[in-house]
This record gives sequence, structure tokens and C-alpha cells, in this order.
Amino acid sequence: MLYFKNSSILKLAGSSPARVHFVYSIAACLLFLFSCNKPSDTINSNSDYKKVLDSANHIYDLRRFTKAVQYLDSATNHYKDLDLHQKFEYYQFNCNYFFHFKKDNNKSMRYADSMVSLFNTPEKKIKYMPDYGASFFSKGDVLFAENKYNEAYQYFYKGKLIAKKDINDCTLSDYSYRMGMIMYKQEHFRLAAANFKSSLQETGVCDLTFRSFYRRQELMDNAGLSYSKINETDSAMIYYAQGLNFIDKWTVRFNNQKDLLDVARAVIYGNEADIYIKDNKFQTAKKLLKRSIWINLRKGNDNVDAEFSELKLAHIYYQVDELDSLLNLLKTVRPQVDSVKDKDAEADWNSLMANYFIKKEDHKTALSYFIKYDALKDSIANRDKGLKEADIAQQIKRLEKDNEFDDLKKNVRQQNLYLEIGTIFAVMLLIILSLILLNWRKSRRNIRILGSLNHQINDQNHNLERALEELKSSSQEKDRILRTVAHDLRNPIGGIASLTNAMADDDYTVQQKELIHLIKETSNNSLELINEILEIANNGTAVVNKGWVEINALLSNSVDLLKFKAAEKEQQIRLQLLEKPVELFVSREKIWRVVSNLISNAIKFSPPGALIYAKITDLDDEIEISVKDPGIGIPENLKSKVFNIFTEAKRSGTAGEKSFGLGLSISKQIVENHNGRIWFENNTENGTTFYIRLPKL
Repeated sequence: MLYFKNSSILKLAGSSPARVHFVYSIAACLLFLFSCNKPSDTINSNSDYKKVLDSANHIYDLRRFTKAVQYLDSATNHYKDLDLHQKFEYYQFNCNYFFHFKKDNNKSMRYADSMVSLFNTPEKKIKYMPDYGASFFSKGDVLFAENKYNEAYQYFYKGKLIAKKDINDCTLSDYSYRMGMIMYKQEHFRLAAANFKSSLQETGVCDLTFRSFYRRQELMDNAGLSYSKINETDSAMIYYAQGLNFIDKWTVRFNNQKDLLDVARAVIYGNEADIYIKDNKFQTAKKLLKRSIWINLRKGNDNVDAEFSELKLAHIYYQVDELDSLLNLLKTVRPQVDSVKDKDAEADWNSLMANYFIKKEDHKTALSYFIKYDALKDSIANRDKGLKEADIAQQIKRLEKDNEFDDLKKNVRQQNLYLEIGTIFAVMLLIILSLILLNWRKSRRNIRILGSLNHQINDQNHNLERALEELKSSSQEKDRILRTVAHDLRNPIGGIASLTNAMADDDYTVQQKELIHLIKETSNNSLELINEILEIANNGTAVVNKGWVEINALLSNSVDLLKFKAAEKEQQIRLQLLEKPVELFVSREKIWRVVSNLISNAIKFSPPGALIYAKITDLDDEIEISVKDPGIGIPENLKSKVFNIFTEAKRSGTAGEKSFGLGLSISKQIVENHNGRIWFENNTENGTTFYIRLPKL
């Protein structure tokens, strides 16, 4: 975020009728201060505060500058714990407002000092290096405006060093830009052109925002104007043409800023007119100036530039003896001169009026205007004397030598440190060699001992390998026996269950029916246990047959089959399916068993009348199935055991239902065999939610 970042402090308008393009760019930067990058009680994130800055930006776009600053101040007061970058943005916003619009150097300096003081640790200077460099540019701008040139150059140079250290040509372009404007003001036009071209090249790495776009076309115009001052008109016209072509190239991209694009063109037209005036091509110059004036006299455009273009046009009228047009134009310009109060424009206007009355042979009136002109020129000369007499090249050279000397001192300190470290390492090396020598003899004996231990370890490894093979064989035999026993038990127990079902309808006493019911329940529980044991035994070896299964249909089927079981406890199952069907490549039988097991558990461990929720969620690459119950939950001491085979975490249901502790272990094996995962979370007050996630592919 730039806020009118590093906007120029120099208004280079009065040194000649030609006017430098970057005066209006200050306003452009201000209007688009957020082109690079509602109050609440507390700040939640950087994006929250960015909304405040964006709102201030919108108000600035409406050119309600004071309103924007008032809004930003009010909004910022509602935020707590702004980070360093956000504080920097706030200070820079206010610094530039008081500097450019209120012309209050004292207040702008306070904000500039606040910016610099933010970077009070080496860590902050490194982490926020672009902001750190920009803070020096801002403070240098205010010092320059107060004619404290030596101090200003020091801050500009510090900003340059930081930009170089950060390898940030975009920030470095702001330094070259300032040096170009200072050189222009000192009338070192060739140096000015060189700096403007350097800045133009450096801005090539900046993100193309409206601010960087406006700066680049401005630099082309400034380079052309600098060449124009040294009468290298061909070079000047090349840069003017580049500027206009650059604006035309990006007109579509920035078509919402048509007025500012027209203003940029108008400034170049006015500067091009200077070339034609020098070549006595007055008709072409007139057309360009009138076109520039017509654009910039519009409300909200660069009326100051229009004033200078009008004065250039007045010079043409004087040179071609169109005295009536000259006088009418000067009368038209006079209210603008009174409003803007620019000494350069005022002096030029009085000079033209004096020349007009000389042409009219009214020497007395001409003299009065010459006297005013002469006084203004003296005032302008005194104003610019300090800057023009300052030897910037010498100042920069001295700063560079100081920087080289500081670097040399740092290098010396670093070399001394390396020497100390080297000495320490040498001493440590001697100690280490001594220890090696002392322990060498012991090591020979230790090697012999280690050799003997190695043989023992090898023997133990061989024994372990044999034991593992035996264990593997034993495990396979265990599974075979387990399957055989479970299979052999299932038939007789199944027969007992069928027999008790048939006997339940016969005429028996109440006591006999209770015994038959007890045998029936025991048989069914035993069958369920046998089935789960077989499932565990087969999971390691059975082939899982997978196919494409529509997950909505699978869950619906499971719920339809279990809702009668839930109705026995006056429970309801609420089902939420996907809006669009999704197919998974899974074993329908296995996944159906997992889902049914989770819903059965929810029914078993929930109180009568409970609501049970089953839901499918699409997570892009995965499908999530969740079963939520308001039941008895899972105690903390049992959470790590619920997925264990034959777990100790088994508990009776809310209606006394039997639990064997195998279902969740089986479910976990099935889900993991499908490259998925299963877990649970206790609800806030009671109950549990089980989750299954299965990959789509």
C-alpha cells in the first residue's frame, strides 16, 4: 500500500515558460494512493483495516481530501493493536495530506518522525525494508521544503541505500526521480535527464498500477523537457512521443480515469509547443497550446498548467504582433494568477504586460509593470539561491565516502571477529586432537569389546528372525482356528435361535416364555459376536470387491433399514444428502456395513425420543459422512481404546443393549482399506459425532 507514496516535493514551474509534468502527478498520486496495494471495535485481520483504507481511497477519488483524512482518523481510533505496516500506512497518509494539501510542514514532520521511529529494532528494519526506506524519503521531502537541503539529501541517500540493500529497483526509482527534479531545479538539465531516464528504467519492475503508470509517462515527459532545455530537440520530441504513445497504449486499461489521462496529454502538448516556438512554427505551437488549455481549464483538471500554457500562448501573440489577442488573453489569465499566487506566473504576466505597453508606446504604464516584474524576479532569485548554490554532487560524494568508511569499519570489525573465532577454533582443535590421542589407546580395547558384542547381536537377530517367522505362522494358524470355531459354532447357535423363534408363539407359562426369550436374546447376541469375529479374521485376507457406488443411495438405504430399529426407542433419524449425486469407487457391502454400524451405535447409545443426524458433505477431493447422536458420549479415559479389537471400552446401550466392542474396530479396518480415515468428536454437552472421509478417486 503506497498512499501517495514518495510524491514529489518540488514544483518546478517557474524557471521558464515550459512547465514540468510532475506537478500534476502529485495530485494523481494522491487520488490513487491505494492503487499499489467500517470501523469495528477490534481489528480482526489485515483485510479488515484494508477496507478502511479502501473507503478512504474512494473518498479521495471524489476529491474530498479533508473528509477522507477525517474518516481515516475516526475509523483508526476504533481499531486495536495495529501491526507495524498498518501504523506506517496511517502515518504516511496523514504526513502527505498535511504536506501536499494543508502545506503544514510542522504536522507533516511529526508524522514523518513517527514513521521513522516505527523501525526501532534491526528485525523491524529488515522485515519492513520497503516501508523503512519510504519513511526516509518522506522525511527528506519535508526537510527539503524547509530549505534544509543538506539534511534532506542525507535522508534521500539513506532511502537509496535501503532500496539497494533490499534489491528493490521500484523503491530506488523514487530516489532517482527526486534527484532528477533537484537537478532540473538547479538547471543541470543533462543530469536531470539522466536521472529521469534511470528512474524510468527502474520503474519497469514496479507492478503496473495507475500510480506507476502515471509516474512512467511523467518521467518520459520530464526527460523530454530536460533535453528541450539544452536544445537537444530531437531527443526531446522522441521522449514526448514515447509519453503520448505510452498513454494511448494503456488507455483501455485505465479508461475509468479518462480525465487524468487527458491532463497528462495536455501537459505534454504544452511542452511540445516549446519546441515549435523555438523553431518559429507558431501556428503548430498555437494549436498544441490551445488544445492543452482547453483540456486543463476544465473543472477539476490541472488549471495551473493551463495558466502556464496561456502565458506561453501570450508570448506567441507578442512575437507575432497580435496585440489585441495578447491583451485579451492577459486579462483572461489575470484572475487565475491572483488565485494561484505563483511568483513565476506573476512575474511572467507582468513582463508580458510591460512588453504590450511598450508596443503601444505607453512607456509610463510599461514601467510600472517592469518594476513589479523586477521585484518578483529578485524574490524568485532569492528563493532559489540556496538550492542553486548547493553542491549536490559534492554532498552525494561525501555521503558515499561516509558510507564507504562505515562499510570499511564494519569489515574491519567483522575481520577481527573472524580472527577471534578462528583463534577459538584453533584452541578447540588442539584440545580435540589431545582428546583423540588420549582416547586412541582406549579405543583399540573398545573395538575388541564391540566386535564381541556385535557377534552377540547378530546371534540375537537370527533368533529374533526365527521367532518372528514362528509368530507369523502361529498368527495364521490362530486365524484359521478362529474361523473354523466361529463357523462351526454359528450353525448350532443359529439353529437354537430359529427354534426359540418358533417356540415363542407356542402356549407356555410366563416363566417359560421368559426363559425362551432369554435363550433367544443370548443366541442372537452370540451370532452377532461370531459374525464380527469372522469379519475380523477375514479382513486381512479377503479380497475387497470394489465398484462405483452412488453414496446418497447407500446412506439412504442404510437409514431406511435402521429407522424401524430407531422407532422401537421412539427415535428419529434425520438425513441430509448431497445436492448432486456423487459416485465413489468402494465396496458397497463394506461401506454399507460401516455406515450401518455407526447409525446402530447412535441408536444404541442415545436415549428414547432422541434425534440422530446423518449427513454427507462434499469436500472437493473427499466425501465426508457424519453421524451425530445426543447420547451418553465417550469418557475421556476410553477415547483411545474405542477402535481397538476386543476393546475394554464397550458399554451397554441406553436400553441395556449388549455391546461386544468389535464393530468400530471392523469399521476402522474397512475405512483404512479404502484409503480413508475415521474419527470421532464429543459434542459440546453430550453425545458423539463420528466422521468418515473417503477419497473420490
